[in-house]
Amino acid sequence: MAASIARSCCRVKSHFILRKTSYCKSFFHSSASKSTSLLSSLHNRGLLKDSFPETAAQAEIPDLLRSGPQAIYCGFDPTADSLHAGNLLAIIGLLHFRSAGHHIIALLGGATAQIGDPSGRQTERERLSPAAVQQNARGILESLHRIFTHHELYFCPDSSRLGRLTVLNNRSWYKDYDLLEFFSEVGRSFRMGTMLSRHSVQARLKSAEGMSFTEFSYQLFQAFDFYQLHQLHGCRIQLGGTDQLGNIMSGHEFIHRKTGEEVYGLTVPLVTTSMGDKLGKTAGNAVWLNRDKTSPFEFYQYFLRLPDNSVERYLKLFTFLSLSEVEKLMEQQRKDPGKRIAHKRLAAEVTKLVHGKDGLESAKRCTTALYHSSIEALEQMSDTELQEIFREASFHEFFLEPGTTVLDACRRARAIPDGPRGYQMIKDGGVWINHQRAENPEQVLIVGQQILSNGLSLIRVGKRNFYILKWLSL
Repeated sequence: MAASIARSCCRVKSHFILRKTSYCKSFFHSSASKSTSLLSSLHNRGLLKDSFPETAAQAEIPDLLRSGPQAIYCGFDPTADSLHAGNLLAIIGLLHFRSAGHHIIALLGGATAQIGDPSGRQTERERLSPAAVQQNARGILESLHRIFTHHELYFCPDSSRLGRLTVLNNRSWYKDYDLLEFFSEVGRSFRMGTMLSRHSVQARLKSAEGMSFTEFSYQLFQAFDFYQLHQLHGCRIQLGGTDQLGNIMSGHEFIHRKTGEEVYGLTVPLVTTSMGDKLGKTAGNAVWLNRDKTSPFEFYQYFLRLPDNSVERYLKLFTFLSLSEVEKLMEQQRKDPGKRIAHKRLAAEVTKLVHGKDGLESAKRCTTALYHSSIEALEQMSDTELQEIFREASFHEFFLEPGTTVLDACRRARAIPDGPRGYQMIKDGGVWINHQRAENPEQVLIVGQQILSNGLSLIRVGKRNFYILKWLSL
């Protein structure tokens, strides 16, 4: 009842024009930017790219946002067990709307993940079992709740002004839907010519692999998701990546045919690498949002290592710093590029959003231990952090026997060859323990030197081969 009342109170009348093209021009003009502070701010940050209908951002959406709190949704198909940095921009877009008092809906595609979205892909997705989708959904749900919680804790001075947050799974309305009933009710509202004109469809039809009917039908399901959220939650705005524009258009057209009402779409730009490649799991260059796939240290380092010409854009996109703060940071960076002030602030802000203050401290601790050869930082690191920072390193647990030498430790860890060659490697200075060169194979391990106060020894052989030893019964 409350949802339908809210929906009735905030309807905006506008003219509907059916557009068969799959492309929209960049829609923000000076007049549009002035029409609402929220859209103007998001536009100036580079966070919004297109709208549908094409001119909606100039009048209809600003009017709608001014009329009262609105529901905005974004969908996430659980095709992997974690979201990645490519998804983060859409989440940040939702959070900007929530900070402005609007209600946001994160929709997990527990059903649509089994269909497979063809948008932005050259080949069909691998079919996932229901069990795999369910497991992936749990990982993504953890990502979303963690990020929403960190946003509220660290980036919202007054959480009472935040809009409502809802997380749903579209499986809840598909699990009891009959196949024939679905295609009878939904399918008859779509026209083949319009569906075939979508860019995602055209690109695949022209490819060597072609397109399956399952993929072709995906736009029906995403359109129905929008319809369900419109009916149940009064949702009138969908947010997605630019590759989702065709699906957003399908939802717009379907809802108008069914209800006669107007709904709208907004897209965020796709995140790309410095080479112009889409950043995501398909491209094999994903920066994951879950710690077990990309540690806070690795996540922090990704943003810290961005090219200089990308850092200002990323500060505007991925942080909640004001544009004036971004400009001050860039001024400081231009005066002293070597300090990388802007890079460090960017990495810190995004890591705190995704991994919290503890994750940020862990990332800084690991950075200091690895790149500044700090024994103090090594001593503060947990076993988990060491294994994260040295993912390829062997990890061993040994009981410390009296008189254990550097040579004994290296051989037990299999860090050096057996026999005279391994002994000579140590003598020649090829082995380091806790950032200190170990040149005496017969040196007995001493707590506070070769063994840290946390019971760990970090052995490095050459430049890249690391071995982690955890000494028991100290």
